[in-house]
Amino acid sequence: MPSDSHQRAAEFHELAAHAHRTAAAAHGKQDHLSASEESRAAMEHSRKAFEQAQEAHRKSQEAAAKPK
Repeated sequence: MPSDSHQRAAEFHELAAHAHRTAAAAHGKQDHLSASEESRAAMEHSRKAFEQAQEAHRKSQEAAAKPK
């Protein structure tokens, strides 16, 4: 179902945003090791969000192309 894919993509976007905020806070506290780890996590969540968004788009296109 397309909405499931959209929901999952949105969840990964939120996880990425949270990791970015956590990384920024760690950088502000001069904790560069934690910031680096959070930045890596943010990148992974962003990658997963992108993949889920592509899947959602593909499913939406398939649903729209189906004859009614």
